[in-house]
Amino acid sequence: MSAIAQPLIRLGVTSGPHAQIAEVVAEVAKTKGLDIQLVEFSDGVLINEATSNGDIDANAFQHTPYLNQHIKDRGVRVVSAARTVLLPSAIYSHKYNDLSDVPNGALISIPNDPSNAGRTLKILEQAGFITLKEGLGFEATELDILKNPKGVKILSLDPAQLPRSLADVDLSVINSYIALNANLLPSRDGLLVEDELSDYFCLIGVHEDRQHEPWVHTLVESYRSPEVKQFLTDTFDGNVIAGW
Repeated sequence: MSAIAQPLIRLGVTSGPHAQIAEVVAEVAKTKGLDIQLVEFSDGVLINEATSNGDIDANAFQHTPYLNQHIKDRGVRVVSAARTVLLPSAIYSHKYNDLSDVPNGALISIPNDPSNAGRTLKILEQAGFITLKEGLGFEATELDILKNPKGVKILSLDPAQLPRSLADVDLSVINSYIALNANLLPSRDGLLVEDELSDYFCLIGVHEDRQHEPWVHTLVESYRSPEVKQFLTDTFDGNVIAGW
């Protein structure tokens, strides 16, 4: 699209991989006539609120369950414009090299935010530590554990604390966004990496009243470009996965 309604937009991101990717997106967008000013946040809640109230024009940092939780809890008027990348969660340990070596009664740290807690429980089920009620997705909680044959103990922590918790727990389930910032690579260090679950691909979020504005198309087109896909391959070595 050669003509756009708005030549400059503010794009909210979190530091780390999302900011790195957004820098390349901005370079591509500039060739299409769209200037992007990156605004880094330390708190995803603030990004959605800023998008909802018009302080920024769009964001690129969250997956669908996270956005849905914010809509439910805070009433933000943000919708997904497109799917972007997957930052897979994985099980890590500083004590064991194989899940088969983990003893009964192991202590496992997981994120305490609702949208990622359920995701984590599904990974622990995949690993054979627990069995959840059937038919549950990211909304699963510890109350939905039907079986815990190995008697594992679950410790819920702020996601940013999870890498540091590896010194004190047997296992930790950490999302790539946090893990990469702590020099943990799912492909290298993960004992089990989650499947490519579409619910957890990240997205471009925009205000619901603005989703059809011409610049949104240009932003999506720039993000889902060959240049960005090549950057993902060259920079993250399969630890951040393109969703297009």
